[in-house]
Amino acid sequence: MNPYEKLLLQNKAWSEEKTQNDRDFFMRLADQQKPKFLWIGCSDSRVSANEITGTDPGEVFVHRNIANVVVHTDLNLLSVLQYAVEVLKVEHVIICGHYGCGGVEAAISHHSYGLINKWLRNIKEVYKLYQAEIESISDHKKQVNRLVELNVIEQCQGLIKTSIIQKAWKERKAPHVYGWAYGLEDGLVKELVKITPDLENVHPIFRYSDDQLNPIL
Repeated sequence: MNPYEKLLLQNKAWSEEKTQNDRDFFMRLADQQKPKFLWIGCSDSRVSANEITGTDPGEVFVHRNIANVVVHTDLNLLSVLQYAVEVLKVEHVIICGHYGCGGVEAAISHHSYGLINKWLRNIKEVYKLYQAEIESISDHKKQVNRLVELNVIEQCQGLIKTSIIQKAWKERKAPHVYGWAYGLEDGLVKELVKITPDLENVHPIFRYSDDQLNPIL
């Protein structure tokens, strides 16, 4: 049996098991989607939002990219963010990185990876911002893991600079924003930052006035 055929069989077995345990499970999922969480995570195959948090389908709205980066020119991310915040009315946004992240390790190096160089430059900017701290760490693995943490913290800052988040904060005092780092070796998350829905948490230069909160930025 090839890996693809195995996936189909596993899907069938999973569907049957869910139905046996809860006859109306898929009917409820098909009728509505009301997640309380938006997850912005890494594309790494080992870092699954539902697996890590022990949640069922329908509980977490998910966006993933290499090294969980918030880029203000990424229409994919902005579309997901807008839909989650304005339509689904999520109450929490989690940006989750993970220790040993290959994207972060690539960004800390001088290797050229072609097209991906342009994406990794966002992480290199974080490295530049904290260069003295990172270079004071002698162990390479610890350097990478510290940059993982700093990257998550900076991406949370990038998130609250968007008009999407600021508009929601003004209208409904939500969502809360959290930064996590997930440990592949123990399966646990470390909370790095928690940001409450208060514009005082946004540097004044990045705050939008009320009449400028409609553009998707």
